Amino acid sequence: MVPPLSFVYLVFDVITIFFIFVCILLSVFSLCLIFHFHLKTRNSCLLKDFGSLWAVRTLLVLFICLWALSELLRLPFLRRYIFPLCPFFTQTHQANLCKVHIVLSLGFFEPGFLVTLLFIVAISVRKKTHDDTFATAVWLVLASCFPILLLQVFFVFFQSKEAKFHEFVHNDLPMGAAVLCAYPLLGTIIFGIFGIVYVLSFLISCWRVVSLVINKRLRFRVYTLGIAVLFAVSMQVLLLGISESWQPNDPIFEGLTFGMFLSVLACAVVAECILVIRPIADALALEAGMSSRLDSSSRFHRGVDVHVNTSSQLG
Repeated sequence: MVPPLSFVYLVFDVITIFFIFVCILLSVFSLCLIFHFHLKTRNSCLLKDFGSLWAVRTLLVLFICLWALSELLRLPFLRRYIFPLCPFFTQTHQANLCKVHIVLSLGFFEPGFLVTLLFIVAISVRKKTHDDTFATAVWLVLASCFPILLLQVFFVFFQSKEAKFHEFVHNDLPMGAAVLCAYPLLGTIIFGIFGIVYVLSFLISCWRVVSLVINKRLRFRVYTLGIAVLFAVSMQVLLLGISESWQPNDPIFEGLTFGMFLSVLACAVVAECILVIRPIADALALEAGMSSRLDSSSRFHRGVDVHVNTSSQLG
């Protein structure tokens, strides 16, 4: 029989795995939609400028996918029920996976996703996009994330004692001992500084977009995206700070990490829906409507020509 505490951990892990699966499915759908739109409109004069952002949107979705997959590395479920089946996978290997998760998640994948999102919002106020838009986005992501990544690597791998990174071994688990992931204090501070700077930059970009947008529906989308991003980043920084007061083997710590995961997941889903799925769906509907009008106009002119030709022949 599974102990009550272990059952709580198991429920959190199963729900997390389910949400990761849903996030990846949505991301795959978004990627298919992006490539379908790109192939369909690359020769379209009407939507050529809109389609120029397809590569940047692809980058956004890829960062979300990688972040979701990296969340699997921190789950105790793998350490309690999967890793014990591999005798060669020691607790040292499990601890290294925790470190890799922290470095990739807080140092590259999530900052990369947020910076790409900010780039799409900022470039939306431009009247025309350039051919080097994707290169600019990649350069901006690397320039923003590389310092954070280096600092996370240093604090996690080379300052483990000061960073308060612990391996917690539980002998009371049904599958034996397990290693739980904790977030180092200095790494949390670095991500918190990034979060503060990002929130200020995002607020400025959203204010510029809202000041130029007249359509109420587009304004609603901008407000929704802004609320989702600000809530997710603020909540994650807050919960990361609070988690430093609890040990990873405490149920409260598990609840805090689950709350961080849900906040970022909600932001990712909203971003994909507002910046990828809805704009492409609207553009495809616009193109279909324009094509239908052109076909109707063409049929009308052909009918007029036939009528004129027939009248002239009969006259």
